[in-house]
Amino acid sequence: MKRISLTQYLVEEQRLNNNIPAELRLLIEVVARACKTISHAVGKGALGEVLGSAETENIQGEVQKKLDILSNEILLEANEWGGHLAAMASEEMESIHLIPNRYPKGEYMLLFDPLDGSSNIDVNVTIGTIFSVIKAPEGMATPTEQDFLQAGSKQVAAGYAIYGPQTMFVLTTGQGVNCFTLDREMGSWVLTQRNMTIPEDTQEYAINASNSRHWYPPVTRYIDELLAGTTGPRGKNFNMRWIAAMVTDVHRILNRGGIFMYPADAREPDKAGKLRLMYEANPMSMLIEQAGGASTNGKQRILDIQPEKLHQRVAVFLGSKNEVERVTSYHLEK
Repeated sequence: MKRISLTQYLVEEQRLNNNIPAELRLLIEVVARACKTISHAVGKGALGEVLGSAETENIQGEVQKKLDILSNEILLEANEWGGHLAAMASEEMESIHLIPNRYPKGEYMLLFDPLDGSSNIDVNVTIGTIFSVIKAPEGMATPTEQDFLQAGSKQVAAGYAIYGPQTMFVLTTGQGVNCFTLDREMGSWVLTQRNMTIPEDTQEYAINASNSRHWYPPVTRYIDELLAGTTGPRGKNFNMRWIAAMVTDVHRILNRGGIFMYPADAREPDKAGKLRLMYEANPMSMLIEQAGGASTNGKQRILDIQPEKLHQRVAVFLGSKNEVERVTSYHLEK
């Protein structure tokens, strides 16, 4: 079988669909290269002295791991000098990161969650990096936070790297979803899955069930139906899977279907959810929709939400279309 590299795929995709200009291709390659570096650090673990807490907190008030900070630095440094970007934003930083004056500026803006699933780092469970690419607004001078506040439907590319038994890079540029596997000996990304597709029906769901006492009625109703199994209203058994890293749960859904849920709940009624709209929900929703799935906040399509702030939170229901539509309909009935 002929091996197709990430670069070859991007060049051929541009010829075919005219949707990956040279600047965007180079940007995606730089992000993929940074993910390769992060993968190497993750793989070294304790040997690289990168495990454990950094004893600092990020803008979300979450304690940062050493690998969180290292991954953030790797992505910033890799993407600063290429000339493809106007600015960057990271889940780990309070405000946006401007490209230093000594480097040329480009027309794209990059958002990322440098290391998703931090709680899994020290126990050697799969984690990943999530990224989103948008275009800078026409006539933008010095980028501001406001320039980043674009609906997810405006993304020109989105994807993630997953650091598991194999390191993989999953990408969409608006023409389906493709997966590349890192050949560790050669150091290259090789196309291993084309046009990943999510089945419309499923018997697997992912949710943190320890929060069940805090759920709102539509979520409780939906989960109770799943738990009732063959004798309940759904007439079939469902399995639960929960890895506590969105990137890993989404990767499973892209490969075999399922529904992932991180609802808002009564613990903090003033918060719309826990996951970040710009760094997690938007890129993952683009991937899920491009693979034939659906993604909502319980009431509306996530990609239609107009962001109001950089670190906005959102409830998330994504995956197999028919299940997402069902749980969404329960919210809308309420």
